[in-house]
Amino acid sequence: MVKLVLTPDWFLGFDVLIEAFSFIVLAIFCALSIRNYRMDREKKSLLYAGLGFGLIALAQIATIITKVVLYYDFGIDQQIGQAIVSSQILSSVDIFYHVGFFFYRFLTLAGLYIIYRIHNTRTYLGDILVFGYFVLLSILASTEIYYLFHLTALAILLLITRNYYGIYKENHFTNTAILVTVFGILALSQLLFIFSQETIQASANLVELISYTILLLLAIKLGKNGKKKKSDGDNIRHAGGNSAKRRKH
Repeated sequence: MVKLVLTPDWFLGFDVLIEAFSFIVLAIFCALSIRNYRMDREKKSLLYAGLGFGLIALAQIATIITKVVLYYDFGIDQQIGQAIVSSQILSSVDIFYHVGFFFYRFLTLAGLYIIYRIHNTRTYLGDILVFGYFVLLSILASTEIYYLFHLTALAILLLITRNYYGIYKENHFTNTAILVTVFGILALSQLLFIFSQETIQASANLVELISYTILLLLAIKLGKNGKKKKSDGDNIRHAGGNSAKRRKH
């Protein structure tokens, strides 16, 4: 069995560091959401946001473990050109590769779907089944057709971005605008991941780094103002679809 990790030689390890940073940011945002849900248990959207970000954080852990196994010679691996090639048949590395990336894809898409559903109150069983079918198909088929996962993630991220943009047009909160930017940049990174060139793959990781850096800055801002109940949206309870509007001065 042959495996390819489309990462340029000079970028090996840096992608793992970016994913570790992404995990930390997502874990912080998950903790903030759950903490604020405990302060206001009527805001179920905060609980779902925490769950969504938490699942994506776990996805980062899955891909970190998988790449560490591939990169650091836990089997008979050899570097050829700009890819890592492993010719082992049914080895422990093969198992880590398939299981690790399966959980990465599943947890990422599950987390994104939960975030997408936060601001869609109407739920239809048929929609969920159809969406679940395409998500599962993209996860399983992406082993052979790798871009299906990124295409699915791109579609969900565009839907999330559209949701938050609609919310921003109503409340004009800065935090909501930041979320629109974060998810928009993440969508761009998934678009770049669809292309197979190694340099573009590295660029996609760097775009992800930008989005998570902005999300970290938002988390710091929310953490400082989390206990305040200001009408200008300066805490996490006003980052999404809060019904409150900015006061006109």
